[in-house]
Amino acid sequence: MSGPSANAPLRLGMVGGGSGAFIGAVHRIAARLDGEFTLIAGALSSTPEKSRASGEALGIPRVYDDYLAMAKGEARRKDGIEAVAIVTPNHMHAGPAIEFLKRGIHVICDKPLTATMAEAKKLAKVAEQAKALFVLTHNYTGYPMIRQARAMVAAGEIGRVRLVQVEYVQDWLTEAAEKSGSKQAEWRTDPERSGAGGATGDIGTHAYNLACFVSGLTPEALAADLQTFVPGRALDDNAHVLLRFEGGARGMLWASQVAPGNENGLRLRVYGDKGGLEWAQEDPNYLWFTPFGEPRRRITRNGAGAGPEAGRVSRIPPGHPEGYLEGFANIYAEAARAIRAHQKGKAAPEGVIFPTLADGLAGMRFVEACVQSSRRNAGWVTL
Repeated sequence: MSGPSANAPLRLGMVGGGSGAFIGAVHRIAARLDGEFTLIAGALSSTPEKSRASGEALGIPRVYDDYLAMAKGEARRKDGIEAVAIVTPNHMHAGPAIEFLKRGIHVICDKPLTATMAEAKKLAKVAEQAKALFVLTHNYTGYPMIRQARAMVAAGEIGRVRLVQVEYVQDWLTEAAEKSGSKQAEWRTDPERSGAGGATGDIGTHAYNLACFVSGLTPEALAADLQTFVPGRALDDNAHVLLRFEGGARGMLWASQVAPGNENGLRLRVYGDKGGLEWAQEDPNYLWFTPFGEPRRRITRNGAGAGPEAGRVSRIPPGHPEGYLEGFANIYAEAARAIRAHQKGKAAPEGVIFPTLADGLAGMRFVEACVQSSRRNAGWVTL
């Protein structure tokens, strides 16, 4: 990856992500890692008092009581924000995104797209008419070896894709953490804030997005068996999903937050008629490639076998690991390139890739279909 931009940093605002919020801190690190953004405004919490306190602690120059006041205020300023990061719980994605898009301010939103399909459709209608970009932070698509895998599949190096297996497995909700003071657990297990999917929406959407991103396949139907193992929990904490893709390929997706011994076990395997690829997020600098009938090969981020798709989103020399924060920062860097081109009335530069509104809608359809299927005793549901 090239060094920091020679242009002045893009002016960034943030909705949510106040002091102590994990994902807010991740977005702030990702946004500033390459010098592409500077955070100058925020509506950081659900109350004015908490928002102001967070703004002071984080050194943010302009702090607003709520996102609507921020959208109106920044849109009126000549030095107002050019983009906004939305890092709230799911049920607070659509409202802020719509208000900023309507005012021509680019939106970088955490996933999933919204809490409900109705909200997603409303947001989509506004985004289609807006003079601003919408970026969804499915951050795992930013890993160099995921870009490498995608390029190899597209180039036919594993032949015609037959099988896709993906899993995202955690253990942090094995017990009822939502009843012991964990704010992260509280909103993620609350249908009013999270939406219809628990583990399905939180991490299943990541797995689903990654499977589609790398394989290049379009899912046409699924059969899902969702479970809620922890007594009293309102949403699923485990999901087994079968996938049928256009063209005949088949897939399996497992998402769980009740599997002891697993921290963030995101793994992807794609098999074609000429070979297979394997990648694990907890060891992200390696991609394993096995041509049929030949020994297994390890491709490293900047080593032999890696192509330009991996190189353009790598920052440091071979042997030094890049991981979660850098992958997240790649989404912000790609967004910055697209925003700068958009400001000049041009398309994004060649090679720039980031998750879009279409990916967000696909994720919402995935969650909705999983819930419908599970209610029908894991019957097949068309996507």
